[in-house]
Amino acid sequence: MDLNMITLIVATVALLIALGTFYFWNSERRKPKKDDSGFNTKPLQLQAYERLAMLAERIALSNLISRVNQGGLTAREMQLLLLESIKQEYEYNATQQIYVSPVAWDAIKKLKDQNMLIINQVAAAMPPDGNGIDLNRHLLDFAMTQKKGDLHTIVLEALNYEAKKLMK
Repeated sequence: MDLNMITLIVATVALLIALGTFYFWNSERRKPKKDDSGFNTKPLQLQAYERLAMLAERIALSNLISRVNQGGLTAREMQLLLLESIKQEYEYNATQQIYVSPVAWDAIKKLKDQNMLIINQVAAAMPPDGNGIDLNRHLLDFAMTQKKGDLHTIVLEALNYEAKKLMK
């Protein structure tokens, strides 16, 4: 798959997230103050939004690459390392979905899926003898050219918006 196709996929996913976020912002949402036992869930919800914002930052391609970058790896080994890191981060935070809106959790899932797709697509376009540094360079080049439709930024804005609504 060429770079134009990847760009189209990323732009489409970003548009879908933006539309979903717009729909969520304009719909009325029940704000749970206390559950039936009188327990205030707001602090747990705010903490969940905070953790998901950190997750979104950690799996953003540029941050992920700078954190897991290792010299001497093949492109395939680096691809697997990047994918495994995203999976671990996601699984570690999976329980937070019970405290956030379905839209927020879906945005996180789409960010994870998009970044894994980009890593796989860019890695597939690499020559068989490519090294991990070249893969990282290509991924960073791709990330830098996608500023306008950066799903990571859209997800962070949606999480921030929802957390602020909860604090009112």
